[in-house]
Amino acid sequence: MPVPVPRQRVSTPSSPSAPGTPGGSSTPDTPAAAPAAPGTSDLVLLVIEDDPAGTFTVPELVDPSGNRVRIRTARNLTEAERLLTDDVHCVLVDLALASCRTGDDRLGALHHVLRLAPRHAVLALTPSGDAELAAEAVRVGAQDHLCREELDGPLLSRAIRYAVERKRADSVQVKLAESRLRAQENARLERGLLPTPLLQGSELRFAARYRPGRSRALLGGDFYDTVRTPDGTVHAMIGDVCGHGPDEAALGVELRIAWRALTLAGLCGDELLSTLQQVLEHERDNEEIFATLCTVDIAPDGRRAGLCLAGHPSPLIARHGSQARLLPYEDSGPALGLLPRARWPRRQVELGGSWSLMMYTDGLIEGRSAGPGSPRLGQDGMVEMINRQLSQGLGGEELLEAAVAEVRELNGGELTDDVAVLLLARERTAADRAARPDRAPGRRASRRR
Repeated sequence: MPVPVPRQRVSTPSSPSAPGTPGGSSTPDTPAAAPAAPGTSDLVLLVIEDDPAGTFTVPELVDPSGNRVRIRTARNLTEAERLLTDDVHCVLVDLALASCRTGDDRLGALHHVLRLAPRHAVLALTPSGDAELAAEAVRVGAQDHLCREELDGPLLSRAIRYAVERKRADSVQVKLAESRLRAQENARLERGLLPTPLLQGSELRFAARYRPGRSRALLGGDFYDTVRTPDGTVHAMIGDVCGHGPDEAALGVELRIAWRALTLAGLCGDELLSTLQQVLEHERDNEEIFATLCTVDIAPDGRRAGLCLAGHPSPLIARHGSQARLLPYEDSGPALGLLPRARWPRRQVELGGSWSLMMYTDGLIEGRSAGPGSPRLGQDGMVEMINRQLSQGLGGEELLEAAVAEVRELNGGELTDDVAVLLLARERTAADRAARPDRAPGRRASRRR
């Protein structure tokens, strides 16, 4: 049944009548009009209906405000797919399209168009009086419906513009919902990667900082943890899964949780790292994924520690009255996941009575030392930077904040890799001072004598 759209024509040199003047027609093969210019209110409508007489016989409609709707006509869904270019704003589909009727499914054409044009506004053309079909069309995804017998030019123009605006509003709501879901995922990953330390009863001070790389919405694969076991030993760990996607971040969470569970179960050193490698091998999605790790277990008296390195940079220690330097890193083992029967020797180190121990991921040392094109900062540059900041009296949270900020400044902008930094510190106790008095009190005592 023909749709009574007013037979308007566009003015031409041979027909000076203004748009909207009756007369003239275009064939179904009329070329599609050019896309509306940016910044105008013109819209493009793709009509899908198989009336052989050519129901929509005009190339465009003009509403009372002078806004134009350019019309393209497709006789079937195959032709519609060809004509559905980026400049189309709305699709009007005839629900009586014979090529898409399957049994009693009167919405076959609409379902096909919704799959074909998920980002476009869609209008359903229904027979007058079939309110149930019209309501069902809107329920499954059409922005609105139009009754065939009641259709006219102004109504069609208005319905198209309303449908386009509704589709835009729906798209904004979908994007907002997706953003909220991503934020929730980020928060869950952050809670997994950046845990609350379990240090109740310990005299050690704890601080940590994490800064994601510039190009990622999710956190990367850096992770750390700190726990105190019942015997008074403080265990600390920092690691980095290669890569920066959500899969790597999830694997980092798994490794951190596994490390905490194994540590609380009493594992340490090579036994712990061997078990973590098994976890990584079972959980990674391909054999090229690996993780670096640094673990430290600090004795209950705080003066000694065991150090294990699995392809990870060695921690930095600053002892009372001396410059900061790297802990020994000879005889370290490979990264987890590289060698099937690797071993990770545990090295005993002396910490002293008063010290600060900084553990970090390679994002802290792989930035540039003087802007783009300059050499990497490296471990030597980092040690020099930390010593300078320590000489300024910085420590704890302030030291980590200053270190991450200066690394970014030296790089000349945001770092491309994630940065995680963990700091454990111990102050000299009265027992330490009694056992190993400073030289300064001795000098004061000699002057008093």
